Amino acid sequence: MGAESVWSLDPRTGERRGDAPVAVAADPAAVDAAVRAAHAALPALADRARRSALLRAAAARLHAGGESLVAAADAETRLGTARLTGELARTVYQLRYFADLVDRAADAGGFLDIRTDTADPGLTPPRPELYRVQLPLGVVGVFAASNFPFAFSVPGGDTASALAAGCPVVVKAHPDHPETSELAAAALRAAAVEVGLPEGTIGLVHGFAAGPELVRHPLLAGVGFTGSPRGGRALFDLAAARPRPIPIHGELGSVNPVLVTPAALAEPGAVEQLAAGLVGSFTLGMGQFCTKPGLVLLPAGSVGDACAKAVADATAQVPAGVLLDARMREAFLDGFAARAALTDVQALAPAGPAASAEAPLAVLPGVLSVTAEAALRDSHELLLEECFGPGTVLVRYADADEAAAVLGRMDGCLTATLHTPADDPQAPAWLAALAAFAGRVLFGGWPTGVAVADAMQHGGPYPAATSSGTSVGGAAVERWLRPVAFQSVPQALQPRL
Repeated sequence: MGAESVWSLDPRTGERRGDAPVAVAADPAAVDAAVRAAHAALPALADRARRSALLRAAAARLHAGGESLVAAADAETRLGTARLTGELARTVYQLRYFADLVDRAADAGGFLDIRTDTADPGLTPPRPELYRVQLPLGVVGVFAASNFPFAFSVPGGDTASALAAGCPVVVKAHPDHPETSELAAAALRAAAVEVGLPEGTIGLVHGFAAGPELVRHPLLAGVGFTGSPRGGRALFDLAAARPRPIPIHGELGSVNPVLVTPAALAEPGAVEQLAAGLVGSFTLGMGQFCTKPGLVLLPAGSVGDACAKAVADATAQVPAGVLLDARMREAFLDGFAARAALTDVQALAPAGPAASAEAPLAVLPGVLSVTAEAALRDSHELLLEECFGPGTVLVRYADADEAAAVLGRMDGCLTATLHTPADDPQAPAWLAALAAFAGRVLFGGWPTGVAVADAMQHGGPYPAATSSGTSVGGAAVERWLRPVAFQSVPQALQPRL
């Protein structure tokens, strides 16, 4: 039996694109070859100057090939050329950002986190001379995300941060954009060769079976994953069950609740402004952002009614669109319908199919409304879980205790947002309540859009993530390093990385 073909699909129709497959699914031998080639590149990547040069060369090649990359990504995702052009620019910036981190890695505050203690025989017990530094884990397996074909896929943050740490990568391509993955991987491999690194520094494998095979490989040292809770948990359990377990830094699912206080809606125009911001956020990219606000707590009463109506009216104006693939479309429509069927849940804007001749798989966004009392029932726990796609749930609370009770039922989230005036005396308590379960707490604004910055935290308690690390920002590199202390080793022999 021949290798399974990997085709590029049009998400509008689910039909194959082109006359030939873009790749073949990797069998165990192909996965083994990719991991071993990456492992062989470890010594060459120990040169920090070369790592920095690789990241900058990769950024330059992605920028130069932007037109072809965006065209392929749009054909495979239908996220739109404007959105994808911006995402590619962010990815190019991210690569250069990590190159700058590599250049400063050995400076005070750099990610090598060099620490020293001089010997002091007069202490009890005596203290030896110590030199502590961070070393790369080894080969990292990266699982590409469906919703960001650049920023969280082959050339994305997991790959960039791993390379910055000195770790070669093998990427498991996402089946929703195999052509884009091949183009991006070719650019990264060419960049590696350009700066004198082995082509195998960056590997790429396709196919569902390649994922578990990659995690099981004995030379793999860590995993970066962005995807569903079900898939991420399966890989997490697989990594833990290995004879030699390895860390998996997974970004899984998140509801990203928003709390709106009565005072936030009191100013003239506040209701319309908040409604417009919310709808723009939860329908951005057809709701396929990990930071989409999926649950919004609104105060009961006339002002909350007005806000809910404004949200429903604005949602009705959002045009139909397609999700990344037919499976996600089915899961979204089924999930929205299951929530809408719960007792005392009202569909203010029903999500549903919106087929056209050009896009038979298109859908409309939706909004659900429910009281906090109903949302707190054990039978309604589904409302507090992520529904990936363009939908959100408005939860109407009668008082602060009801709002706090809903927040107290939340699982770990990537984000949580508070809308209230800065002089609200309850604001500190609300912020503390949100920080108890979220990795990033916003005051005002909307959580979609994540900055590549030193202080960014893109992670959270499980199931938002499987570790306390971040997949965005400077601290992302720390996931692929391990501290080693060298004791009484002469300075000439200490590693100077």
